[in-house]
Amino acid sequence: MKFIEKIKEQARTEKKKIVLPETMDERILDATKIIVEEDIAEVILLGNKESILKTHPTLTNVEIINPLTSELTKEFAQKLYELRKEKGMTLEEANRLLTEDFMYFACMLVKENMADGIVSGACHSTANTLRPALQIIKTKKDAKLVSTFFLMEIPNCEYKENGIYVFADCGLVQSPTSEELASIAIDSAKSFESLTGEKPYVAMLSHSTKGSAKHTDVDKVTTARKIAQQSSSEICIDGELQLDAAIVPSVAKLKAKDSKVAGKANVLIFPDLDAGNIGYKLVQRFAHADAYGPVTQGMAAPVNDLSRGCSVTDIVGTVAITAVQAENKGRK
Repeated sequence: MKFIEKIKEQARTEKKKIVLPETMDERILDATKIIVEEDIAEVILLGNKESILKTHPTLTNVEIINPLTSELTKEFAQKLYELRKEKGMTLEEANRLLTEDFMYFACMLVKENMADGIVSGACHSTANTLRPALQIIKTKKDAKLVSTFFLMEIPNCEYKENGIYVFADCGLVQSPTSEELASIAIDSAKSFESLTGEKPYVAMLSHSTKGSAKHTDVDKVTTARKIAQQSSSEICIDGELQLDAAIVPSVAKLKAKDSKVAGKANVLIFPDLDAGNIGYKLVQRFAHADAYGPVTQGMAAPVNDLSRGCSVTDIVGTVAITAVQAENKGRK
């Protein structure tokens, strides 16, 4: 059984409400049909009900809210205004945002405990997806940073039996400091363990392995590893490691034989967003891997982004992951 099918099974145990605000994208509606048929989650669509059902008549049992006509909009506008008035927001602006950018309406549904999570980004940028979430839902109380990861499922992977890896950060933090990189590593390890049930082995990636190169970029990674180890000594983290040393046992024996992570890493932390974004797309395209995300970590409730090149399958998988994140949040 593919890993994402296991995630779907887990999502079915506690049906969570997930908001999909981008009903102008056909992929979202096609994915909703599958989500309903496979009983993965309860979906709330935002948009014009008549238009949605005209093209997708099978979605009659799905909750559809039109922010332009909903009785909730007036209430949400007042609450959004109260939330953001110190930042200069007016009541008129709050109403405009809720009716012109449905991501704001989606975030208010989660803020008011009327939904459990959001998946967006199929036709919007990461900034447009996460800005409203950071303003309204905000970060977890103990979170130092909001970052993202991709859950990668690589078919016929010769280095790991089930081919499941977490890649971070591939979608949000442009050029992390050592402190931010350490936070990304710790949060990614916890995300990997909560979603897979496996022990995380975290590799802080670099163009150098154990001092083979000297550069300030290498220093940033080694400093991040030290900070992460001091902050969370129970997590198995090592670096700096080149990619081959991190995942290939034979190379690990040559380059980092004393490492507890080298050769068996399943959580790969890239030194910056360029490397992470390029890296996941290379694996997705060349290895025909399934890439689910960007999945956010550090938010008070699960709000997950989609690549604008996502497939219907990617959307369904990301909704399942979001539902499981909501379940895990409820158990803490």
